[in-house]
Amino acid sequence: MTDLATISFTCLNQFALDFESNFQRILKSIEIAKSQGSRFRCGPELEISGYSCEDHYHESDTIQHSWEVLAELLNHEGCQGIVVDVGMPVMHKSVTYNCRVIFLNR
Repeated sequence: MTDLATISFTCLNQFALDFESNFQRILKSIEIAKSQGSRFRCGPELEISGYSCEDHYHESDTIQHSWEVLAELLNHEGCQGIVVDVGMPVMHKSVTYNCRVIFLNR
């Protein structure tokens, strides 16, 4: 017998630099994924900052706010019991990368 896993891939209507609304849509998509029995939720590229943030992608404020949203997600009880994959900019050694951050239960 094979164990099955339900995976949810989301396509959210995120807006550049609208961190609070993007956060709310991410939470809603996690809630929907969990209600459908998903064990893994995968979001779109740069969903935290918004994909079309253009030159703002390289600004330290954009990266800082993205980390703040990630911290809120990590501390939110709705993110428990599901593997969450979000896209956000991450700076490493003074270079900004378009990254995936995957977490489970903090």
